[in-house]
Amino acid sequence: MRRLFLLCVGVLLAFPCVALCDDPKKDEAAIDGTWLAASAELKGKKLPKKSIESLKLTLKKGEYEVLAESTDRGTVTYDNSAKPKEIDIKGVDGPNKGKTFLAIYELKDDTLKICYDHSGSSRPTEFKTRAETKLFLVTYKRQKPKEEKAQ
Repeated sequence: MRRLFLLCVGVLLAFPCVALCDDPKKDEAAIDGTWLAASAELKGKKLPKKSIESLKLTLKKGEYEVLAESTDRGTVTYDNSAKPKEIDIKGVDGPNKGKTFLAIYELKDDTLKICYDHSGSSRPTEFKTRAETKLFLVTYKRQKPKEEKAQ
């Protein structure tokens, strides 16, 4: 009887943690902000710093804006219960209008990694790119409020 009681208490204590850990709004709030590309690779090759230094991603309340050679806008949805965590990107305005990209993400402090499948056909399963794919991996660093005002 005591074992059953302890098991029930354990389950009840674990349940709120699971519910909180899987709250997609928690990740969305943590990710919201402006991100600057620190490194990127496409099809298994690192991109030169010069080609990514102007890449800027802003995420806010389920929407995104990418500033690069042109402006791209759309929506994002998160699934942080998946392993690795998933993000779906839907273009609404700009060069990716009407396209959906399946991606995975990892957020650690002020670093955000996103691995996109530019083919739109499948979701990456790891934070790697390979020559025979259209995978695009970007590591972003959070832009600090002081930097945001300067730009």
